[in-house]
Amino acid sequence: MLYHLHPELLDLHFVFNVFRYITFRSAAAMATALLITWVLGPRIISWLRARQLNQVIRAEGPSTHLAKVGTPTMGGLIILSATTLSTLLWAQLDNPYTLVALSSFLFLGLLGFLDDYLKVTRGNPKGLVGRAKLLAPAAAGVLVGLALLLNPLSDHGPTATALPFFSELQVVFAPWLFVIFAALVISGSSNAVNLSDGLDGLAAGLVAIAGVTFAIFAYLVGRVDTSAYLGLFHLPGAGELTVFALAMAGAAIGFLWFNSHPAAVFMGDTGSLALGGALGILAVLLKGEFLLFIAGGVFVAEALSVFGQRGYFKYTRWRTGTGRRWLRMAPLHHHFEERGWPETQVVVRFWIAGLLCSMLALAALKIR
Repeated sequence: MLYHLHPELLDLHFVFNVFRYITFRSAAAMATALLITWVLGPRIISWLRARQLNQVIRAEGPSTHLAKVGTPTMGGLIILSATTLSTLLWAQLDNPYTLVALSSFLFLGLLGFLDDYLKVTRGNPKGLVGRAKLLAPAAAGVLVGLALLLNPLSDHGPTATALPFFSELQVVFAPWLFVIFAALVISGSSNAVNLSDGLDGLAAGLVAIAGVTFAIFAYLVGRVDTSAYLGLFHLPGAGELTVFALAMAGAAIGFLWFNSHPAAVFMGDTGSLALGGALGILAVLLKGEFLLFIAGGVFVAEALSVFGQRGYFKYTRWRTGTGRRWLRMAPLHHHFEERGWPETQVVVRFWIAGLLCSMLALAALKIR
C-alpha cells in the first residue's frame, strides 16, 4: 500500500522516497510482521484459550509430550495475520508474483484451519485424512502451474527451471509434466513442514531460515545485474517476493516468542501447511524448485523419515509377518527424543542443520 502512496507522500517530504526501494520495504516488512505478532499474539492466544481450542496430543507420541495437554493450537492465525498485514502494507499490490504468493498462502492457511478445527471438535489428532492433506495443496499447485502456463510472468519459458551448481543447464518440462511437478513441489513442501511441526519452535525457526534464504534468492533474480553475474534466470518483478518472504520470516520469528519451549501456543496445521506451501510456491515462482530441496534439507529429511518408516514397516511385515521400524519413532525429531536428547537440544541442533542447508543453497548460486 505504501508503495502505491509513494508519489503523494513524496510531495510531503523527500524521505518518503525510500518506499520505492525493495530493500527498505523488505526490511520494514520483516520488522512490521515481527511487531504485529507481538501485538496480536496475546490477544489471539487468549481467544483460543477462552474457546478451549487446545492441541490434541497423540497417545503414541513421546511420553514427555503429555505435559503439553491443554496448550492452545491454531496459533498459525498469528502468523497468517502478521504476514498478510505486513505484505499488504509494504508490497507492490499489483505485482502478479505478490498476488499469487499471498492468495495461495491464505488458501493453504484456510485448509490448515479446517484441519485443526476437525482435530479439536472431534478430539482426534488425525484431523483431515492424509489423502486430503496431500491433495488440497496439490490442487493449489495445479492452479499455480496452470496460471503460469496461461500467463507467463517472464520471457523465460514457464516450464523451465534452474539447476543448482550449473549456470548453463536447465530442466524444461512438458507443459502437463510441469503442472504435476509444481503440484508435487507445493504439496510436498506443505506437508514436510507440517510433519516437522512436532516440537516447540522447531518448524517456526526452520521456516524463518528458509524464508530469509528465498528472500535473498528473489532479490537476486529480480535484478538484471545480479542475475546475469550469477547465471540465474532474470525474472522482472520477482524481486517483490522479497517483501513477502521476509514478512513471512518475520512473522515466524515473532511467533517464536510464544512458541519457544515451553510453548504457550502451537501453530497447528493453520500455520504449518500455509508456511510450507508458501515455501513451495516461492520455489515454483522463482524457478528454484531444486534449490528448495537444498535449503529445506531438514524438511526433506523429516518427510523421508516418515515415508521410510512406513515403507520399511510394511516391507518387513510382508517378508516376515512382523513389521519392524528402522527409527525409534517418526518423524526424525521424535527419534532423537526417544534416544534421550532433550527437546530444546533437538530443536537447536535441527536449526543449525537448517542454517547449514541454507548456506549450501546460497553457495550453490555462486558455484555455477
